Amino acid sequence: MQNHTNHVSDHFSTITVGSIPVSTPRASQTWDPGDIRILMVDDEELNLDVIRGYLSMDGYKQFLMTTDPVQSLQLMEKNDVDIVLLDVQMPVMNGLDVLRAIRGSRHSATLPVIVLTANADDETRLHALKLGATDFLQKPVSRVELTARIQNTLSVKAYHDRLENESQMLQTAVRERTKQLEASRMEVINCLARAAEFRDDDTGNHVLRVGRYARIIGQQMGLDANYLEILEPAAQLHDVGKIGVPDNILLKPGKLTAEEFEYMQRHCGFGKRIVTPMTAEESSIVRNHAELGAKILGITESPILEMAQRIALTHHEKWDGSGYPLGLSGENIPLEGRITAVADVFDALSSKRPYKPAFPLDKCFSIMREGSGQHFDPKCIEAFFAAVDRIVQTQIDFADVE
Repeated sequence: MQNHTNHVSDHFSTITVGSIPVSTPRASQTWDPGDIRILMVDDEELNLDVIRGYLSMDGYKQFLMTTDPVQSLQLMEKNDVDIVLLDVQMPVMNGLDVLRAIRGSRHSATLPVIVLTANADDETRLHALKLGATDFLQKPVSRVELTARIQNTLSVKAYHDRLENESQMLQTAVRERTKQLEASRMEVINCLARAAEFRDDDTGNHVLRVGRYARIIGQQMGLDANYLEILEPAAQLHDVGKIGVPDNILLKPGKLTAEEFEYMQRHCGFGKRIVTPMTAEESSIVRNHAELGAKILGITESPILEMAQRIALTHHEKWDGSGYPLGLSGENIPLEGRITAVADVFDALSSKRPYKPAFPLDKCFSIMREGSGQHFDPKCIEAFFAAVDRIVQTQIDFADVE
């Protein structure tokens, strides 16, 4: 087969078998014929010249031409083609094989392909259409019919491209809006957690540390990434029930009386009620009070708040069953409650509180180890110490600065 050189003039931009330049895909397509890039595949050079001549008379200027069907696939990979004019009867690889390869590629699966052939029997036509041919023309091709078929095909392609672009824009907008809504939700959750913690913590960093400790422990235990994304903010809400505890108890510097401690224990129940969906009667009252109530109630469908509900209720349960408020034991305590218990107690030990100074790390670690199998799930403690370097780094990153 004879090789040909490129011919580029004011009227034509032609690429033939011997040369395959790489082009940069265009950002957009217009209805100016001069902007349309046409790939023509035919083993007869005369046929290519005739078709190019027809189309150039109607303003088409950009042509990729080859007599080698194998070469045509390489041209499509390296160039942004708008439409393919494809012969059927060719040596080595016939046009139907080329069409099958075009439709098998994700890059060109929807590329318009008009089949041109002297063989117009029904079987060939049906086979081409089944393989995904956009249109079918019999040789010798009429100039008027050829240009009309190309215009119709390009009209459909332009409409499809516009729908595709609009779909992508819509998906981008939805993703951006979803990201904004998630950020807003997380901000509300964070504010709620910090509002509770400000009751007895001047900085509110306790909730941030506990959330991060919980994530680190869960990560060390090999828990799913999606679970961890929910666990960290949910663990930050572990003490949200403190909102319902009076200051004279919550901030008391000395030891609590039996009655005060009993009331303090109720913060678990308060926390559960705060993040739990209301009853139908309660919901009705809120909705009647203001339309905003419906929006507030809607947030209770959040997976974060569902987990936060379980954590608020169970993070003071103990592995041996001596905890409160339900007296659960072992694996009857939800995993997130067991993990948060470790995170919460460590931070309570290592932080200054109204009723105690911060303990040295060695003493904190000793108490945590002693609690394994009694206060804490042994697996959670094992994960805690396996990740102790990250735990300490988190303590530094979120340290309370007076």
